[in-house]
Parts: sequence; structure tokens; C-alpha cells
Amino acid sequence: MTRRALLLAGTGMLRRVTRELAVDGWQVVLPSRRYAPIPTGDPDVHSVRWTAGHRHTTVGAGRATWVQAQWDAPADLARKASDVLTGPADLLVAWVHESYREAVLSAVEPLLSAAAPVVEVTALPTHGDVVAPPEPHYPHRPTQQVLLGSTSDVAVGRPLGHEEIERGVLEAVRRAVAGRPSSAHQLGERRTVRRS
Repeated sequence: MTRRALLLAGTGMLRRVTRELAVDGWQVVLPSRRYAPIPTGDPDVHSVRWTAGHRHTTVGAGRATWVQAQWDAPADLARKASDVLTGPADLLVAWVHESYREAVLSAVEPLLSAAAPVVEVTALPTHGDVVAPPEPHYPHRPTQQVLLGSTSDVAVGRPLGHEEIERGVLEAVRRAVAGRPSSAHQLGERRTVRRS
């Protein structure tokens, strides 16, 4: 059975997540502005080829297909992703800038299977005393929220690292695929902004 994932993130931001899903046999579709390859030196990368403006990378038992698309054109992004998906997506991973989140996630919803879980990556608010996760975009779907702080909780005073983020998102993907109920998990600490 083919498992399909739609991964919405900045160019290369979740490269490790893409790789792990493809190695596990998923067909991953990545609409983004620029192509960010999984390194061809990776032992699990079997082939890379271009077709009709898309780049297909065979990784492990699966495939990652990059599609050139812009968040500021959500209907076009959804159409281009739909052209490459060979059926409804069984998983959505979304790390979309807040100003585009509503429009992009609404545009891609028709591409998802009825049972597709969601992983949403968002930043923690940096003002005020109360930290509450934003409401999931799809309240009717099981959603694993990954809430990003601004500083690492591994190395004090250091910004939250890309590797920490990818590791946290991978854990959320595993919870989503395992059918776990909706939950929110914080990565790193938030830095309070003081107003004077």
C-alpha cells in the first residue's frame, strides 16, 4: 500500500523528516520555492531525475518529489501538489509562516485523506505571561503540534538548533503515524520580550 505525505516547509527546513519518511517507503511531495536536495552522497539515495518541472528523488523504498510553488499563491500550490500526488495524502506536515498558514492549510485540505493526521510546527509567542498553543487549523483531525521556543533547552543561551527542531518534528510525525490523539509538545524555551 502506498503511503503519501504532503510536507509544507521552507526550502530544506525539514530535509531529515523528508528523508526518514522516504526511507520508510512514503511518497513525499514537497511544494517549496527552491529545490533542496537530499544529498546524493546519502547511501539511501538511489536516483534523482527531473520530469515536467519536478525533481524526483528515490530514497530507500520511497520517493521525495519537489514541486516549485509559493506560499503566497496557495491555490496554485495546492494544484501543483495535487498534480504530483497519486491519491489523497495520508499525512500532512506543515511548518508554514503564520501570515500564510490559514490560506495555505485551507487550500491543501482537499488533498488529504479523511483519516490523515497532521503535524503543525509553530513558534511560541514571545510576549505576555501566558503561553498557549494556537488552535490546530483542522480541529477535526488528530494534530501533533510542535511549539518552537527561541532558545535551546539543551544548551543554555543558545538559539534553538535546526537539528533539535528536526528531531522534535520527527517524534511528532511518529506519534501522528501511530495514531496518537492530538497533543502539543514544546521544543526549547521562549525568550520573554520585555517592553519598556
